[in-house]
Amino acid sequence: MTGNARTPLLSVRDLTIGFPTANGTTSVVRGLGFDVPRGGAVGIVGESGSGKSMTSLAVMGLLPKGGTATGSIVFDGRELIGLPDRVMRDVRGDRIAMIFQDPLSSLNPYYKVGVQIAEAYRAHRPGVSRREARKVAIEAMDRVRIRDAAERVDHYPHQFSGGMRQRIMIAMALSMEPDLIIADEPTTALDVTVQAQILDLLDEIREETGAGLMLITHDLAVVSEVTDHIVVMRNGEMVEQGAAEQIFCDPQADYTQRLLDAVPRIDDEIGELRTTDVIVVPGSTRTTTTEERP
Repeated sequence: MTGNARTPLLSVRDLTIGFPTANGTTSVVRGLGFDVPRGGAVGIVGESGSGKSMTSLAVMGLLPKGGTATGSIVFDGRELIGLPDRVMRDVRGDRIAMIFQDPLSSLNPYYKVGVQIAEAYRAHRPGVSRREARKVAIEAMDRVRIRDAAERVDHYPHQFSGGMRQRIMIAMALSMEPDLIIADEPTTALDVTVQAQILDLLDEIREETGAGLMLITHDLAVVSEVTDHIVVMRNGEMVEQGAAEQIFCDPQADYTQRLLDAVPRIDDEIGELRTTDVIVVPGSTRTTTTEERP
């Protein structure tokens, strides 16, 4: 990193994202602004169509064909909007890594996972040998707690569970030692127990490496686990933003309250705490153990 500790790692200001239509340009994000501190974690929350994923793609310079971004996206002191593609490629993957929602579609089924991690690493580290890159792949898989990494590095994606495949995608991102990790709905297809494990892993990695985290999700229960600050979006605009504790304890917008109301809670009518129940408190979302309530 080149910036000082007091300046945000990522600063988004007045971001507007538009696409051409027969009736002119349609904006899918309008006037968005937020910061990701160095080593901090920010959750971008909203329903499908809110513009949260388009925001992450704009940061990565990966907007779909025809998409344009205006405003400002400053990463570690450098303006990203308007950067030439060849320069943006050096930033993407190396300084900023993205973990997508569906690891099975991101991993090539015909190649061993270790080869895919190693080749992604070599693409950003010219001159590194295949042997060196394989060592990096094994170390990254071990880092995300995949057992017997030295053996499983030669397995194919279909030989892993959904949660393990997501760990492989995190390992691929970590191999670059990025300054910012963007995770776009990283736990959507996972059951609640595996979801908690992946979120804990992301949080531990952020604390260990000092990387910033930008977590994209439709689920407030997910951001409660790992983020310090929350940005709530709806229909391309920011509804509200604030510290995670404030958003959970004193939401200012009706829409935020509706999202909170949709979070799974203890069923008072049952009178029992089941293993699938999730309790939401500021800063924590945990799977409970079975116990009788008084």
